[in-house]
Amino acid sequence: MSQREIRLLLLCQLRLKSNSVLWDIGAGTGTIPVEAGLLCPQGKIVAIERDEEVAALIQQNCDRFGVKNVEIIEGSAPECLKNLKPMPDRVCIEGGRSIKEILAEVWRHLKPQGRIVVTAANLENLYKISESFAELHARNIEVVQSAINRLETRGTSQSFVSVDPIFVLSGEKLE
Repeated sequence: MSQREIRLLLLCQLRLKSNSVLWDIGAGTGTIPVEAGLLCPQGKIVAIERDEEVAALIQQNCDRFGVKNVEIIEGSAPECLKNLKPMPDRVCIEGGRSIKEILAEVWRHLKPQGRIVVTAANLENLYKISESFAELHARNIEVVQSAINRLETRGTSQSFVSVDPIFVLSGEKLE
């Protein structure tokens, strides 16, 4: 599940429109698809998750919040993306073992003026995503690193506890 603050950052970076077609790759329990489905009532959200049990939670969460415009695909990217319709104008990628291959396949499907937002939790993926954006000629690239602290009770006192930083990279396909 995306942490609340990261989810807000991802949704902001996606720059969704009311009729956006969003692919969420690595959708987890569906926090991004649910939020995006509510923000894009005329849009189409495709939630892609490889874990069958976790994918079932996406449907439960959509039902819980009355979201009807989410399609759930059980499968592993990039293989499951090849024949996926409709083509997206927004893509959110949270994780993925073969991030470079996923980005290359997504780029083939992304509509012109489309936007990709990707998270990186380690230096290796940060490098791979940056390199992929350069190879794909992504434009208007942005990189944001989260620095989040939460107030938590520990024993009899309250302390600010840091959340592991996440890099959020975004880029656009201008052609």
